[in-house]
Amino acid sequence: MSQAILTINAGSSSIKFALFALDGDAARIPARPELLGQIDGIGASPHLKAKDAAGKTLDDVDLDLAGHPESQHRAALTFLVEWLQRHEDGRTIAGVGHRVVHGAEKYSQPIRLDSAAIAQLQAFIPLAPLHQPHNLAGIEAMRAALPGIPQVACFDTAFHRSQPAVAQLFALPRRITAQGVRRYGFHGLSYEYIADVLPQHLDAGRADGRVIVAHLGNGASMCGMLGRRSMVTTMGFTAVEGLMMGTRSGSLDPGVLLYLMDYAGMDAKALTNLLYKESGLLGVSGISQDMRELLASPAPEAAEAVELFCYRIVREIGSLAAALGGLDALVFTGGIGEHAAPVRQMVCSRLGWLGIELDPVANAADAVLISTAASRGAALVLPTNEEWMLARHTARLLA
Repeated sequence: MSQAILTINAGSSSIKFALFALDGDAARIPARPELLGQIDGIGASPHLKAKDAAGKTLDDVDLDLAGHPESQHRAALTFLVEWLQRHEDGRTIAGVGHRVVHGAEKYSQPIRLDSAAIAQLQAFIPLAPLHQPHNLAGIEAMRAALPGIPQVACFDTAFHRSQPAVAQLFALPRRITAQGVRRYGFHGLSYEYIADVLPQHLDAGRADGRVIVAHLGNGASMCGMLGRRSMVTTMGFTAVEGLMMGTRSGSLDPGVLLYLMDYAGMDAKALTNLLYKESGLLGVSGISQDMRELLASPAPEAAEAVELFCYRIVREIGSLAAALGGLDALVFTGGIGEHAAPVRQMVCSRLGWLGIELDPVANAADAVLISTAASRGAALVLPTNEEWMLARHTARLLA
């Protein structure tokens, strides 16, 4: 029987999964999985949808987890293992790679998990209380469902550990920063993938030069690279800093929070809900967090939300370019970055001073290279592949 690597990205209400063939050299994991899918609606109406490598739907079904005594997260993962066994097509799972949001300062590389490592990751929950518990729940559930199968943690913060110390600091008393309050950055697996494939699309000078990658989706951030290593990023201590997002506010004057605490009586729970769930594109438009709906809407509030989203991106690009000392290439990735041509147009139209000249025809076609031949800086659209990074890291550790 052939072997495969299973990747798991467990969130608060969804579990994304993919199965990659492991045949021979661990460094040559195919970029396209044998199958991939998602279980969403966990905690409400769980639903599984999966496709094979050719894009053919394997299953699209509501799940009945009522008969499972464990939590719905664990029940969903138990169901997933049973489902995979029915669709394994002669493959056995050799290892499981998990996306883990926070590795703090301790982990700059993926690790093979044991009880001690899991206990360490639990200690990081205060650093990412909305994400880390779900990542750990996925790990525990897979350890129970696949006893004896190696489990690997790959960290969203790890890619940014290459940043200079000054880029990771807050201007707070040392007694506070000594407690781990610093800029960590996120979306690292996505940035790592883009860094890996850049030489396939740019000459060596540009690929290893001053590159800004815009990961734009429901969660959004940007990373400035030199030598394809992270030098600066927009997200900091939490995944709410930086760019405006689908439902997250992005960077905000801390005085606003003090005002809301003092004069609106909002506590930490209410502020958390405000910043993470009620703000961003949804909050400004009052319509939707979905960029597709906003671009199609005639409402002025929708147009204002899109304009603010693009304005914040342009401002942050200026900041990152200043930290890098210029700009050789700009890469768009993520759901919005890859598919929202009007957003790319609105951003690039304001970057002439950085040498970006957009090719409107290529941009409308979602081409890989969307800048003109005369553009001093290259602008590209590159789909990210975080699942492949998880699979490759897992295979290498197993090897």
